[in-house]
Amino acid sequence: MSELKDKLFYKQKHVHDVLDEAERELSEAYCAKYMDYLQKARTERLAAREAIALAEKYGFHEFDRNAPLKAGDKIYRCVQGKLLLLAVMGTDSLEKGVNLCAAHIDSPRLDLKQIPLYEDHELAYFKTHYYGGIRKYQWVTIPLELHGVVALADGRTVDVNIGADPADPIFYVSDLLPHLAAKQSEQPLGKAIPGEKLNIIMGSCPLKGEEGDDRVKLGVMKLLNEKYGITEEDFLSAEIEAVPAYPVREAGLDRSLIAGYGQDDRVCAFAELQAIYETENPARTAVCILADKEEIGSVGVSGMMSEAFECFMGDLCDKQGVKLTHCFENSLCVSADVTNAFDPTWPEVSEVRNNSKLNYGVAIAKFTGRGGKSGSNDASAETMGRIRRIFAEANVAWQYAELGKVDEGGGGTVACYMGNRNIATVDAGTPVLSMHSPYEITAKYDCYMTYKAMKAVYASK
Repeated sequence: MSELKDKLFYKQKHVHDVLDEAERELSEAYCAKYMDYLQKARTERLAAREAIALAEKYGFHEFDRNAPLKAGDKIYRCVQGKLLLLAVMGTDSLEKGVNLCAAHIDSPRLDLKQIPLYEDHELAYFKTHYYGGIRKYQWVTIPLELHGVVALADGRTVDVNIGADPADPIFYVSDLLPHLAAKQSEQPLGKAIPGEKLNIIMGSCPLKGEEGDDRVKLGVMKLLNEKYGITEEDFLSAEIEAVPAYPVREAGLDRSLIAGYGQDDRVCAFAELQAIYETENPARTAVCILADKEEIGSVGVSGMMSEAFECFMGDLCDKQGVKLTHCFENSLCVSADVTNAFDPTWPEVSEVRNNSKLNYGVAIAKFTGRGGKSGSNDASAETMGRIRRIFAEANVAWQYAELGKVDEGGGGTVACYMGNRNIATVDAGTPVLSMHSPYEITAKYDCYMTYKAMKAVYASK
């Protein structure tokens, strides 16, 4: 009977049980690189910038549509500093399609409003507008750091970075003390902290020698002007984000987990990056996409619905006299995005037979969406079979994933936008605990298997 069960039943295996000691060491080495990247990639701009710096060390160069292009060439294009496209040219014609891995590098956060600075009862604040699906109560009373760019009236841009250096001050959104929070505590969790109360404390000391109103605001503005040369009007052309100031750390006494902000979806983004960095002379051209705006619908020039992707791929196809539509219809895409890991503390929201778990490998999701798969790519059986074969041939530990019980909610990825382009697409990514929180958890083994999965996709024929 046990032999028949082994033959006919599907059984998941803990990654620890299928790795030898040598590959466990490779897993640790990979995760050390990932943690270093995650610490530096605090925003989508920083994620793209760090990826480019690493890519150039691996021999990538900025794509010039007027320069010749041959098999083995490693190229990249960055769009508005927030959408990064990389490719390693294959020996096969683009007519046969390409192997794509698409992740996103934006994460939930607090954005500054365009007129953010104000003073109230001798405290200076920044007004914010939250970005993406945050749980607002998680963003009060935590340390925050500021990153972004300011476009000045003369055309120059200034980078803003305050709070990442241990010598810098951090920033803070206050909350009520429990002694005075009786009415707040009666509110539903989603309404207890209104979005308009996510105001960041910037200072409390009046500018010396000034009289009248807004002395604290003026003091803060003076410090910003001295450091960055900006005035209040320059905030109108600024993108400044407040993100958690927590360091990336190993978690658990056995150090098997990684804790850090922005792992959705930079854990998959780095897996794609490291995999394409190491890809040499593939048969099919390998393409890595790091997109912006996924958390708000993949819109805009730097989002996955943008034609920036068609522009890049069209330029490559033009070099070989290939129609872009022919390239797309023969291509394979893995939408590399995270999924929820089963949480034994909150089992009631998951259908455990179909939910991914920590330490069981990269998670394949046939569909995402919500309310009857609405908004989902819903990969075909043939595409699912193809990705299974690719992973099996590369000894990639994988598991199946569904984002919670049918009626509990759901979510989306960039997969549907790739499918809309007539590209065979499937979701596969890393399971995460506490997704969209200021401090997310992943398992090292799953991070490593996600990297192996992306590398196998790039190498597949």
